[in-house]
Amino acid sequence: MPRYFLELSYKGTNYSGFQVQENAKTIQSSVESALQTLYKQPFSLTGSSRTDAGVHAYQNFFHFDTQLQLQQKDIYNLNAILPPDIAAKAFYKVKDDGHCRFDALSREYKYFIYKAKDPFLNDRAWYYPYKIDVTVLHETAQLVKDQQCFTAFSKRNTQVNNFNCSIQLSQWIQESDMLIYNVRANRFLRGMVRALVSTMLRTARGIITVQSFKDLLLSDQQATANFSAPAHGLFLNQVEYPNDYLQKIS
Repeated sequence: MPRYFLELSYKGTNYSGFQVQENAKTIQSSVESALQTLYKQPFSLTGSSRTDAGVHAYQNFFHFDTQLQLQQKDIYNLNAILPPDIAAKAFYKVKDDGHCRFDALSREYKYFIYKAKDPFLNDRAWYYPYKIDVTVLHETAQLVKDQQCFTAFSKRNTQVNNFNCSIQLSQWIQESDMLIYNVRANRFLRGMVRALVSTMLRTARGIITVQSFKDLLLSDQQATANFSAPAHGLFLNQVEYPNDYLQKIS
């Protein structure tokens, strides 16, 4: 059966995460409901990256199979049905065994922090009004890039075969009054980005030493990093696929 990808973005504040959960409003359940309303038949979606409750996305993908003749103009009608905090972007045709999760080359996240109180950022960034040694932040970000195993930065009850991640980008950047952690890897563990952010910030405040941060990176004890960074500061920024993998339909 023909397979399609749906690209979307969303503000995760009002949702219990990305993937369908019983008795909870999620991004997936909302999109499946909107597709069913539009096309008068049920849809079963598979997601590329499972964001937690409250996490946002500039870009994420679902894949699904259908015999319907989809058209790009249907995106307008789909958006008219979707709630205002979810936006459908485009349909893509892929090979029949294409998989939006397993075929992704990388995922890129951004975590946003602001120091001066701002009522327009309180659900999209972490208010963190503390003195931070930015030099230490850059040092710890480089340590992350040089690491492969992140056992201490994975939450418990995570069903994975290993804790290895290939980090392609790890950096702190300043944009206007916003401090942003930008990280890209082939995969991420549950809670990993938020744990990296909050633990690096604790290091930059002098609460723990750089050597303690290094020890956590080398630790084989799961969930021993700090996980206090709230979900609302985290955005899935981009999901990358091979060149010419996604064929936008007309």
